[in-house]
Amino acid sequence: MNALKEQTDPRFERQIKKGIMEMLVLELLSEQPNYGYQLLTRLSDTPSGLLKVKEGTLYPILYRLEEDGMLESGWQGGEGKMTPKKVYHITLRGKAELQRQRQIWQAFQADIAFIQSLEGKTE
Repeated sequence: MNALKEQTDPRFERQIKKGIMEMLVLELLSEQPNYGYQLLTRLSDTPSGLLKVKEGTLYPILYRLEEDGMLESGWQGGEGKMTPKKVYHITLRGKAELQRQRQIWQAFQADIAFIQSLEGKTE
């Protein structure tokens, strides 16, 4: 297990993930269509491992994004012994939402950098 993950307060980690998971799913699907298991794997394979989520977390996000018109899905495969897989695609509405969320994320990063620059200046 990653040393950073071992040092992270689980409550803080959960809150951060809860706040950014939709954006990350949209980000991954903006690169290429994926099915749920691929998304779980890609989130798990990050250097810190902090983005690893369970199916019970990911699938409700996918369903909600699809219901909100941010994603569309369709079945792929199922020939021979292959099991059909539900593949998710980002929509134009989803791309617009991703852009909006990226702007918010960048504003948060700028605000954090600003607060960090104040350290030592208030003494």
